[in-house]
Amino acid sequence: MRQNRVDPEGQLHAVPQRMGWMGNRGCLHDGAEQIRHHHRGLRWITCVTEFRGRWRAPMPEGRYTALFFLDEATAYAAGHRPCAECRHADWKRFRALWANSFGDMRADAIDAALHKARWDGRGRVLAPMDPAQVPPGAMIRDAGGPVLRTPAGWARWSFDGYQPALMLKGPVILLTPAPLAHLMARGLPVQIDATALG
Repeated sequence: MRQNRVDPEGQLHAVPQRMGWMGNRGCLHDGAEQIRHHHRGLRWITCVTEFRGRWRAPMPEGRYTALFFLDEATAYAAGHRPCAECRHADWKRFRALWANSFGDMRADAIDAALHKARWDGRGRVLAPMDPAQVPPGAMIRDAGGPVLRTPAGWARWSFDGYQPALMLKGPVILLTPAPLAHLMARGLPVQIDATALG
């Protein structure tokens, strides 16, 4: 079983569940399809699983490692952004929102900003925030695992989907990188697995 399923923290797992999105962050595997790197480079993207009838092996030698995500909310929490080729319309919308919020809309500038944001809070404590400030589509850290803010409330993430979570009242720690949560609050659409929507 290949270690190419991604959790909201961006960690890779060998689990059998099929996922709804594909993506990559460079060539992470060796010739024996063993993961040797967490990432290679700054360009972390999310792709559709089918595009123009193309097919490729998940881990061809010397080529990028195909990664898989439960839903787009998981990919965003892990710090990935839309692919400019297979998701061109999504990428254009993402860039326009980014430009309105942060200015520079060049792909390299966006990827560099996201890479910095991905590591904020990884290994250090971020300032708590009011749960009401977490936009739908973003995830928070919780002792029981990642929790997604849905349009109707909260749902706990797993590779099998989401389970209802209790309404959160105290301060929370954002898991989704802050720039991505900011875009969600300003209208960035986020696909959420149907198990979270009840």
